Amino acid sequence: MDKDRSAGIGHQIKGSVKEAAGKVSGDAKLEAEGKTEKTAGKVQNAVGGAKDAVRDATK
Repeated sequence: MDKDRSAGIGHQIKGSVKEAAGKVSGDAKLEAEGKTEKTAGKVQNAVGGAKDAVRDATK
């Protein structure tokens, strides 16, 4: 597994926690930060998946 996939999953989890905390506390800024971080994590995970696919295809 590529390190980008691992980091991306971590960002998704962290973003989900921030988003939930923002919703519970009524903090729109924290909620928006969480959504942004979660999306960035999804992108990073996809990049890692693409790297894995390329690496597997070249073997």
